[in-house]
Amino acid sequence: MEELKIITPAIKLDQLVKYAGFSETGAKAKILIDLGEFNVNGELCTKRGKKIKPGDVIEFKNKKYKVVFDEESAAAATAEENSEEK
Repeated sequence: MEELKIITPAIKLDQLVKYAGFSETGAKAKILIDLGEFNVNGELCTKRGKKIKPGDVIEFKNKKYKVVFDEESAAAATAEENSEEK
């Protein structure tokens, strides 16, 4: 099972679909979700605003992906934001 790393505590399904590269645009992500192309934790999900959290398993095209929190990248993003504010 592949991992999908996120740097936030949660992400909406449509944002994850685009971020993971399953679609090129948000509009295409919405269409894929509306067509029932995704399972979340073993259940069909057609709600594009569904909150996805670390530990959730997404299934797309018969492949499963585990969502994990990427602490290193999250820390780096926070440090970058803090340096830009100064």
